[in-house]
Amino acid sequence: MTRPAVLIFHRPASVGEPELVSFLADVRAELAQRQAALFERAGAAPAQMLDEWHEGLTFGEVLASVAPARGGAVVFGSGAVPRLNAADARRLVSVAASSERHAITNNRYSSDIVAVGRAAILRDLPALPSDNPLPRWLEERAGFVVSELPGRERLAVDLDTPLDVALAALAPGAPQWLRRAAGAAGIAVPRLEELRGVVRDPTKELLIFGRSGSRTLAWLERNVRCRVRFLSEERGLRASSPLAIAGASATVRREPKSTLSMLLERRGPAEFADIVEDLGDAALVDSRVLLAARLGADESRWPQAFDRFNSDLNRPDQIADPWLRDLTASASAAKLPILLGGHSLVGPGVRLLLAPGAKAKGR
Repeated sequence: MTRPAVLIFHRPASVGEPELVSFLADVRAELAQRQAALFERAGAAPAQMLDEWHEGLTFGEVLASVAPARGGAVVFGSGAVPRLNAADARRLVSVAASSERHAITNNRYSSDIVAVGRAAILRDLPALPSDNPLPRWLEERAGFVVSELPGRERLAVDLDTPLDVALAALAPGAPQWLRRAAGAAGIAVPRLEELRGVVRDPTKELLIFGRSGSRTLAWLERNVRCRVRFLSEERGLRASSPLAIAGASATVRREPKSTLSMLLERRGPAEFADIVEDLGDAALVDSRVLLAARLGADESRWPQAFDRFNSDLNRPDQIADPWLRDLTASASAAKLPILLGGHSLVGPGVRLLLAPGAKAKGR
């Protein structure tokens, strides 16, 4: 029996790149090597590393060009599922080795890792912009049966930013190499203890804004003492490609919108903290939704990655983009703790941030 292929998308650090960009690339490379070894022990073939930015092609185009003609495959990005364990790897390899029209993923609507029983189907992939909509394409366009791995919340964290590394390092049983990497680089969650103090106080209110979902809201209702203002917006910003959805037009897609962005348009980014203070006593804000509402869903139009990474870490003096610098300066100088970040911050990261200080409401 042919051992399933393991295909890992990774962008290596280039000479002269900003420190935070190089840090993230190095951490993702280390994680990819460890994941590759985990899959080999589970019965897969040695991993093949694929350039994430190969000749300007999309994720779908690159994967279609390298998908094996026979056997199965496990596909993921180098920062994906840092909390994957041996049992997860065995399940993924089992499906990839099944030779059936079956796939398994950590999240069918926003995937970070997927195993495919018949990988030849991947040669028919359209130009999917990322791996997130791949299971949906397999299910709705290719007719595969798609199932999900157990432990969905555990496997939802993805190392997309240096802040995500700090979040992953908070997890119970987080690998020591990951914690050491974050500590050595001085990467930590800003104002963490202040945030935890707010959620322990029943007279306070926590604002959650961005691509958060019902699972997170349900967990908050059970596990924090403060009130919660929950503004869930632009879920599927990256994952809802019309190329993956049966019956969807490939040319029609609504531009991102955001209620918080509408307030920012009126008052300006320097007033960000004042706006948030009117809504709560602490806040977790998915700043990528704010950027998408302002500049569109295409990330190439956003501020550079190192600007976004510095914003997440409350380092406004390191940010070149004026709008994002003003927004970050306002958040970092605020009396209340305001954390900026991406999907992990307002999704799976909420439990990692708040669980140590959380108590049931008892109501």
